Amino acid sequence: MLHWSEQGQDRHALWRSEGGMAPPRRVVLADDTLSADVAYRLACEGTALLWRGDFQNARHLLQALMRRVDRKPRKAARSPQAPATPTEAFHLHRQAQGRRARVLAMLLIPLDGDYAVPLRRAPDWREACAEAWGPAPGEPVVASLRELLGLVGAHEWRKKGVEIPALGAPPHNRIHPHYGVFSPVRGEYVDLVARAPLPPGCGLAFDIGVGTGVLSAVLARRGVRRVVATDQDPRALECAHDNLRRLALQGRVELLRADLFPPGQALLVVCNPPWLPARPSAPIERAVYDEDSGMLRGFLSGLREHLAPGGEGWLILSDLAEHLGLRSREELLGWIDAAGLRVLGRIDTRPRHAKAHDAGDALHAARSAEVTSLWRLAAA
Repeated sequence: MLHWSEQGQDRHALWRSEGGMAPPRRVVLADDTLSADVAYRLACEGTALLWRGDFQNARHLLQALMRRVDRKPRKAARSPQAPATPTEAFHLHRQAQGRRARVLAMLLIPLDGDYAVPLRRAPDWREACAEAWGPAPGEPVVASLRELLGLVGAHEWRKKGVEIPALGAPPHNRIHPHYGVFSPVRGEYVDLVARAPLPPGCGLAFDIGVGTGVLSAVLARRGVRRVVATDQDPRALECAHDNLRRLALQGRVELLRADLFPPGQALLVVCNPPWLPARPSAPIERAVYDEDSGMLRGFLSGLREHLAPGGEGWLILSDLAEHLGLRSREELLGWIDAAGLRVLGRIDTRPRHAKAHDAGDALHAARSAEVTSLWRLAAA
């Protein structure tokens, strides 16, 4: 619950935070009379601003806060000092991201018990909120405006979908990501799965960490008769079920809630684990950050016993962690060897996303050298 005082009375509402942020301890009411400079100072101090003014003005204020939090200090602008190592650059980047998120999360929006926003010129976000959070609770809710905007953006992506050329021609080639499930916007890893040679006679495949279901769908469209796909996240399983139904592939793919492997063996076991060994700060980041390479090492150590004779394991992995100094190639090869596996081959591709070519990005040196690979593994 979030607690605050208003007109001499103690008030409270349900607190929503996808990132798991605790309810702010200090809350003040804010409206159109609040200047951006004062709002920024309060937000930096950890004071939350519960908005009571015009909704569109709240959006303008959030944009003003973004400009201030992204502004470089004058001293740093005069004498820029580059981080000593790529690893240091990564950690500084993560710290800056965390601070930015904390500051911007301080602008709060109230919602009624049916998820309606009780502010002037407020949009109707009830459908998007119910889609992400479930049925309306019947009592007031408070959430950060930034999170609400992300929720609505995810709602629009879910309606529109992401075109996946590897699934064939439109209109039957779209994946619709749900809120909290990582969208397959980096299509190069999907293309790797679409073009790697299937093991001869491959009638059964395992997809470890199904997410949106995109890789299961690609395998099914390539002719694999049955795919068993696993995930621990109920949102991911629901999202995959929705996408497979849209693609008329639900009869070919079985979804299981499991930690890594389903029971049994298959001729093909595919896994696209998070690529960076770091601690996620929000649920959506679990698709990007894998603390201590836990999922990667778990996949490698359990792969051999789940491979049918003559089977292959496909590990889809970027080498960005290597360029950032977070994991070495020698470590990866050592884990493969220790798991009783050997490398049959590797298919590489270069990333196509905008950050790979953005010289202003804090991690540009590492991103510009990044290679995404599909490692073909077999029992040693």
